[in-house]
Amino acid sequence: MNAKFKIKPLRVLLALLLALSIPLVIASDDFIAPEEFLASVFTGNLPASNTVWISGDKKEIVEDILGHRPAFLRVRYWGNRDRSAWIVDEIGKTEPITIGVVIVGKQIEEIKVLAFRESRGWEIKYEFFTRQFDGVHIKDSQRLSRSIDGISGATLSVKAMTNVSRLALYLAEFISS
Repeated sequence: MNAKFKIKPLRVLLALLLALSIPLVIASDDFIAPEEFLASVFTGNLPASNTVWISGDKKEIVEDILGHRPAFLRVRYWGNRDRSAWIVDEIGKTEPITIGVVIVGKQIEEIKVLAFRESRGWEIKYEFFTRQFDGVHIKDSQRLSRSIDGISGATLSVKAMTNVSRLALYLAEFISS
């Protein structure tokens, strides 16, 4: 038998295995639709969305919280002063991370990564990391009431999530009942 004949079926098999694994990557659970997140936060009817505009003094404070000029003029939220949900995109290293934050009263009840697009730092989506934010509120100068432990190799992702939590807590102060 010819050696070339034996190699071709191996190449075909490898190509077939690669092609079959692509849907597994695409169908991974790294994405939670905003509607799904909001449905898990609010049982029954979903409250209408409202907006907090980033202008005046708020703009300067938001820039300080994020460490850069915001790419948005307003932030949408659902709920009211007692319970609100915020969905915000923030850049990790080069790509946006979509983060959902639930605030009850003046503290975080839940924070969740809805979409992670970076090649590194994905560990921030796991509960061992996100539970650090439970019950956190902001103090003077928009600092969190508790320090958040980092993750080696995920520094920018941790920073993005921490900044979004600070942003949501700060903007929740401007919700009218």
